[in-house]
Amino acid sequence: MLTNIDIRKIIPHRYPFLLVDKIIEIDAGKRAVGIKNVTANEPFFQGHFPEYPIMPGVLIVEALAQTAGIAVNAEAAQADGEGEAKLGVFASIDGMKFKKQVLPGDTLRLEAEILSAKMGVVKAKVKATVDDKVAAEGEIRFAMTPVKK
Repeated sequence: MLTNIDIRKIIPHRYPFLLVDKIIEIDAGKRAVGIKNVTANEPFFQGHFPEYPIMPGVLIVEALAQTAGIAVNAEAAQADGEGEAKLGVFASIDGMKFKKQVLPGDTLRLEAEILSAKMGVVKAKVKATVDDKVAAEGEIRFAMTPVKK
């Protein structure tokens, strides 16, 4: 298991854009399962939508990508002990389907399976669920790039 503090050592995202609260399963370089506790005070709910708050689909996809990035970066962090974070920049989002609205109070389970990682481009199968019901699923590709300091 990785805590929020551990996650911040692995990927460069920070509040309000760090969308993974903890990792409950990890096989470095292969897969990760994360949790996002969706709360009513998320900043995006102020405008999406004030009278009927729904987590934006693009943020669900971002949370899934962060989970995949943690799986990929965790391997490097274990190898060098430094945890040098690399940023995953989207290359494609393929076949993403949104099947359930995500609302305040939901616990979003984020699953990412790394299908391939070649020449710095990662392909992952991702799925987000709430109460064992699929909220979103598809495949993503992203290029891993060093974070410039």
